[in-house]
Amino acid sequence: MERSSLAEIEIADGNTRIVLRKNIPAAAPVIPPPAAFNFQPQLTGTTSEPPVSPVSCDNYHIIKSPMVGTFYSAPSPESEPFVQVGSHVDVDTPVCILEAMKVMNEIQSDVSGTIREILVKNGQAVEFGQPLFRVEV
Repeated sequence: MERSSLAEIEIADGNTRIVLRKNIPAAAPVIPPPAAFNFQPQLTGTTSEPPVSPVSCDNYHIIKSPMVGTFYSAPSPESEPFVQVGSHVDVDTPVCILEAMKVMNEIQSDVSGTIREILVKNGQAVEFGQPLFRVEV
């Protein structure tokens, strides 16, 4: 083993197993590089097409994600969702949790009205500015 490039060899025959390992100093753990962040800036005034509005009716407000994270509709897996379609919300009513970097961030409504559509699924990854709820004001 000392003269070979092998670090470990294992031989098994029936119930007998032999493992030989070189005494190699422990290396620093290999940490994979962080995933690339796909940032696509929104340039204003540079295209001839008008911006696309997610809602065409003036009676609706979109609650958007204030951060990148994972969307959770309830405070815990066994709990009821914060809101459902038809739920009335006021300003500062909790509507969901976004987990970012192992921190649970309670997201509150920024408008009073009725939830008309939940635009993401429980456990779904969301981006900054992504629409989460459509609220009739």
